[in-house]
Amino acid sequence: MNGHIAVADLGYGDAGKGTVVDAICASNRIAAVIRFNGGAQAAHNVVAGGRHHTFAQFGAGTFHGVPTHLSRFVVVDPLALAAEAASLGNPFHLLTVDGEALLATPWHRAANRAVERRRGGARHGSCGMGIGQTMAYALSHADAPRVADVLSPGRLRRRLAAVRDRLTESYGELDAPPLEDVAAAFTAFGATVSIVDGSYMDDLLGQGPCVFEGAQGVLLDEWRGWHPYTTWSTTTFDNVAALCDSFERLGVVRTYTTRHGAGPFVTEAPLDLPERHNGVGEWQGAFRVGHFDAVAHRYAVEVAGGVDALAVTHLDAPDRCPQLRVCTSYDVAGARWDRIEPGPFQDLEHQARLTGALAGARPRDLHRPVDWAGEIGDLLGAPVRLESWGPDRADKRLAVAA
Repeated sequence: MNGHIAVADLGYGDAGKGTVVDAICASNRIAAVIRFNGGAQAAHNVVAGGRHHTFAQFGAGTFHGVPTHLSRFVVVDPLALAAEAASLGNPFHLLTVDGEALLATPWHRAANRAVERRRGGARHGSCGMGIGQTMAYALSHADAPRVADVLSPGRLRRRLAAVRDRLTESYGELDAPPLEDVAAAFTAFGATVSIVDGSYMDDLLGQGPCVFEGAQGVLLDEWRGWHPYTTWSTTTFDNVAALCDSFERLGVVRTYTTRHGAGPFVTEAPLDLPERHNGVGEWQGAFRVGHFDAVAHRYAVEVAGGVDALAVTHLDAPDRCPQLRVCTSYDVAGARWDRIEPGPFQDLEHQARLTGALAGARPRDLHRPVDWAGEIGDLLGAPVRLESWGPDRADKRLAVAA
């Protein structure tokens, strides 16, 4: 790989971005892994020999000693970051953080959980980490706390107190630590990590090839996913384009489609595909599986602006699950759909209509390929760059030098 590369999930998340980023870092000299969306709710599993870690805010190249940069588009949770760092041996020397990035606080997290509880059986789905609440708060409050605030204790305390008071007024008493404890922990975070300004990005990109590591998946995008079962995050390549002029777009898919929690899932089926690293969570809900959804993944490619190459993971699954198929069209109220037509950008009414249509859709054309990677590449219109035949780093095959 000679240039920068951006890794995005073309599904609902959990396709294997972490293991793909780890494989790229194992095969190339990478200057840094740059996180371009999401936050502590990310769960990117890397297995290398006997070592396993679920990366959240640290980049999935950390096992290789590759530095991580949290860009301004990441929601930073200092408390969760400290816990993750401890499990990795505290590699803070590998971490830089943009001062403009938003801070997720315990009150954001508690409010997020309160909202989901109130929805009862009509939950939208959430990781319960307060990411969406942090984003929503920042849209209506110019004094939303940001990473650079941890360098100014007085301003930090004022802004944290405002978050606590406003969210408590809106949602009632929230389960969170005392303000002084949170302020002290955030101040300690500021004394431990390297906080940089926006000019650092250009310097970093000039040091050599970087990997942009996305969180969640394009089908959960705040504007392009099935509203309201989406994330408060831009999961396409748009944030990368705002940070970098030129990069290769690598889309990640499994040989079967998965989804955590509520929302349309046309190809869901009772397949015997046990999940080692993703389970049922109180907030994100059940881990659901289904046939490879070429219709939805083609839509993801289209709204993401296209991909240059693919990484296909779980290529061992078809041998373990003879029932697994590829779906190339839907039945939607008697009509055949082999394409989901994108609507205008940021048109949530259109996305909600899609959600309604897809909720009643069923698979129409199903078949079982001989060459899974080759057919997925043909269906999505891009060459397969990386194949993954198991969870370990040793199970990866670079089809073309990355």
